[in-house]
Amino acid sequence: MKIWHQSFTVLSDLGAYNDALKAHFSRIARPGTQIDMHGMHPGTYRSNYPGSDIRHASLQYIHGLQFMMAAVEAQRQDYDVFAISTLPEPALREIRGLVDIPVVAYGESAMLTACMLGRKFGVLVFIDDLNDLIEQNAHGHGLASRFAGAMPVGFTFNDVLKGFEDPTELIERFRVAARKLIAKGAEVIIPGEAPMNILLAQNGLSEVDGVPVLDSLATWIKQAEAMADLRKFCGTKPCRTGYYHKLPEMDRVNEIFSFYGLDPLRQVS
Repeated sequence: MKIWHQSFTVLSDLGAYNDALKAHFSRIARPGTQIDMHGMHPGTYRSNYPGSDIRHASLQYIHGLQFMMAAVEAQRQDYDVFAISTLPEPALREIRGLVDIPVVAYGESAMLTACMLGRKFGVLVFIDDLNDLIEQNAHGHGLASRFAGAMPVGFTFNDVLKGFEDPTELIERFRVAARKLIAKGAEVIIPGEAPMNILLAQNGLSEVDGVPVLDSLATWIKQAEAMADLRKFCGTKPCRTGYYHKLPEMDRVNEIFSFYGLDPLRQVS
């Protein structure tokens, strides 16, 4: 089984995070599952931090074009699953109506799994401006009644990069933020952004005061494996009727990419 992992970061800019992801994927994926890591095109952002852009709906929408092209490339290369590995889930609905391989998403996988572990889930994030988007995504996934809210975790992306060397302070700050979310009714905590998730998972933090802290990356991997298995053994495929699900002709998709000058990005990183 081959899974195309798609990050919202330029992975080549983030050595410690990139290495931590590789180690975690190797530990979680079952034997025979190959997870190939891909990031955004080098030079996408002004720095190694995408948050300055993705906190804006308009810029995130434009960057989502890279995810759409990556999905088409994953299908062309015969990957079994295209897996969006970022909480905002850029262009998720559009990608599912663009390619015919299973598409899983980090936030959706975490939310669905959380619903099996508690009545309500909450999300902790670096980027406060994402709170509205997370609430909208929970509603779009049909889970609004199970959503306890999203809150700032109290540290940043760059803090996490430093925390790979010594995570002690960040873990305690996470516990403090998690308790505030638990007080609002959360019975499962989702660590929002993937770098935060990998830091916590790497250090074995799986609960706070009896409330589970979900390893969102692990749920994403396991759902990807399950969707590929359902396709292979049961022939299970997505709905292909109506405006959101009917697939366009791929020749026309490629023509449109070319028309908009997106060809230089086709060789995704």
